[in-house]
Amino acid sequence: MDGIFMEIKPEEIKDNTFKALASDWMLVTAGTMEKMNTMTASWGGFGVLWDRNVGICVVRPTRYTYDFMEKSDRFTLSFYDASYRNALVICGTKSGRDTDKIALAGLTPMEIEGSVCFKEARLIMVCRKIYYQDVDPANFLDPAIGKSYPKKDYHRMYVGEILKCYAK
Repeated sequence: MDGIFMEIKPEEIKDNTFKALASDWMLVTAGTMEKMNTMTASWGGFGVLWDRNVGICVVRPTRYTYDFMEKSDRFTLSFYDASYRNALVICGTKSGRDTDKIALAGLTPMEIEGSVCFKEARLIMVCRKIYYQDVDPANFLDPAIGKSYPKKDYHRMYVGEILKCYAK
């Protein structure tokens, strides 16, 4: 692992998680060093579930990253400082199916705990999938939520046990 990262406990993360997700965004990454994909996400969460520290992300089945999430036992959630905003825009608007968006974004893949992430991150969470659930519109108690799905392409929610956290 790159020597600039140090392991921290999830309880030591100082970020405002609402800002980190909704405003700063994160990358959801799955796969191997040989074949991977990443995508920008602004929906998710962190907390404690089933007596475990967890990270939650959602991925639409239409996204290329979905295939990697399905095939991988682990995924990473990573956060970046403001100087990488353009890289996050690229990773959220380009498809890895037909573009090497990781190279285009100027990101450097690295392996950590058997998972793929990027050297440019400031915070990395390595997660092991422990649960998934497909979003079912029949369960929307607030009908306005349906406006988030004009194409009816409902997310799959992944809950990952946070195995390790690394920060710069």
